[in-house]
Amino acid sequence: MITQIYSLVDPEEAVEVVKAGADHIGLLVGNENCPCCIDEATALEIYRAVGDSAVKVLIDASDDVETTIDRCSRLNPDVIHFCMKPAGAVEDMKIFRTARPDIKIMMAIAVSGMECVELAKSYEPYCDFLLLDTYNPGLDAIGAAGVTHDWRVDRAIVEAVKLPVILAGGLGPDNVADAIRAVRPAGVDSLTKTSVKENGVLVRKDIALVREFCRRAKEAAEE
Repeated sequence: MITQIYSLVDPEEAVEVVKAGADHIGLLVGNENCPCCIDEATALEIYRAVGDSAVKVLIDASDDVETTIDRCSRLNPDVIHFCMKPAGAVEDMKIFRTARPDIKIMMAIAVSGMECVELAKSYEPYCDFLLLDTYNPGLDAIGAAGVTHDWRVDRAIVEAVKLPVILAGGLGPDNVADAIRAVRPAGVDSLTKTSVKENGVLVRKDIALVREFCRRAKEAAEE
């Protein structure tokens, strides 16, 4: 069971998150309107601090794939997380794959109804992971909404594709085991429910909650 923790803001925090059990760490670069967005210099420091102890994911909020490719030339993540809208997503994944075949692609889907099963199948030839998340109307984006969606759709996607599927969307220590039992994904992701909020804004990770999230996820996967 992959445990994936987003979004980290400094090297010390990242090292503690990995020690707490995270397999993947995700950093958001490129959109200051999103929670815990950091600059490239900080992202590079975090990646260097973590080294090979976790899979390094870059969430690039740019709508321009060439900008994403350029950023990856400086940061060299293990995985690029695309959270773009469906129109043009396949073409951008093709362009990125040609430019950087060494970096795996994680494509996010905003889960609504069962029509997302066909969308997932259409993405399958062009990426290495699917991430199933909740649409965030406040940001007009996929993710960082802090609420769950219909796990029945997620389960249908898991059964329809051969790619590893990572489940996100309002997951924390309180519900990750139930989510794993319902969906049987390859991994689970947490942002809002393992973070500390100040004045309603996510500012850093709660390491104790990260540790409990990872522990409960691993235990549920073994059931």
